[in-house]
Amino acid sequence: MTKGEGSYVHFRDGRRLLDFTCGIGVTNLGHCHTKVSKAAANQCMELVHCQCSISFHDSTIRLIEKLVPVMPDPTLDSFYFWNSGSEAVEAAVKMARIATGRQNVICMQGGYHGRTYGTMALTRSKTSYSEGFFPLMPGVFSTAFPFWHQLGVAPGTPEEELVRSALYQLALVLKQQTAPRDTAAIIVEPVLGEGGYVPAPSAFLKGLRDVCDEHGILLIIDEVQSGFGRTGKMFNVEYSKVRPDIMVMAKGLANGFPLSCIVSRKEITDKLKPGSMGGTYAGNVVSCAAAVAVMDAFQEENILDNVNARSKELFGALKNLQTCPEVGGNIVDVRGQGLMVAVEFASPSYPAQDPALSRSAPKGLASRVAERCIEKGMLILTTSVYEVIRFIPPLNVTAEDLKKGYEIFAEAVKEVIREA
Repeated sequence: MTKGEGSYVHFRDGRRLLDFTCGIGVTNLGHCHTKVSKAAANQCMELVHCQCSISFHDSTIRLIEKLVPVMPDPTLDSFYFWNSGSEAVEAAVKMARIATGRQNVICMQGGYHGRTYGTMALTRSKTSYSEGFFPLMPGVFSTAFPFWHQLGVAPGTPEEELVRSALYQLALVLKQQTAPRDTAAIIVEPVLGEGGYVPAPSAFLKGLRDVCDEHGILLIIDEVQSGFGRTGKMFNVEYSKVRPDIMVMAKGLANGFPLSCIVSRKEITDKLKPGSMGGTYAGNVVSCAAAVAVMDAFQEENILDNVNARSKELFGALKNLQTCPEVGGNIVDVRGQGLMVAVEFASPSYPAQDPALSRSAPKGLASRVAERCIEKGMLILTTSVYEVIRFIPPLNVTAEDLKKGYEIFAEAVKEVIREA
């Protein structure tokens, strides 16, 4: 890859591909957004590095001023900036342990929070991220996410049943594996990312909030991939109106410049000792300047309006494809929110107990369709241990480019199924 512009990327061999990956949900405003790139370039001519333990810099202050009004709850008023999502998640765990005086953390089956040593223990989306690296960080327990695959029920199972089963499993974890008095936090992605692009029902997030309030456990909301407009609101947790105790942000925050953030309320962050959070490059001044420009672009370019308009078009097209006779029932689910969208195919390789098992389905549909899309001019990614392709187009993608991407995908699906 040699160049990116808007929704497209260029390669050394001359190919120009439509990019529906955004670097896994990072360049949400498209590649080399003019306002963002200019802000970073200007900052490079004034100050490139200012270590956070030495001094604040102007870009940090301006960024906080932009972020405060869009937080999903007014209690979220204390910020700390890092470089990557993994660093921010580990910082959130540190904060929860200090604030509660407890050690254990409950994560979600299918969740993804990073690949550093601490976050590997919290990541349960697939074993390839931690295989061969044990022992991992102790004190981590997992519970079921309200996803039909994980609960072994049909794709059309009512949401209330999924939520009831998942919250019951959490109750058992707190009775059988980690007592509430030993549990510092529950961490959850409001939309599973590497676990298959599965939105958490609002009732489930509210149930987690109730459990946390009852036992003095902190609720960590990981918005690394779902945040910054990806699902149609600035942060996905806004759909449920659930209050995070700690929230983690990254990816789209600076549109490709390395920057992450944790935010909490002052009564929690005041319990941290000076020096307990820090890093040489944490909250880099150039990245913060880029993030300020990202926040301006959201307001000036009506990004969320475009997300919601394009989302309706994409879901409508994919639902139509699902029922197309040429597809032959090989699409078992279309799910997601906003422009964080997944298509799951049937598979002959699922465990015998899996409701999406289909002995007649072509093997490896997701990877084969993704490869065919590349041949036809579009980058797109698979995800999870299931046969899932995820759509992560730029949030400012035009209706024309979205239609082009969908048509490439539909052609690829039909061709691969026909050939199989």
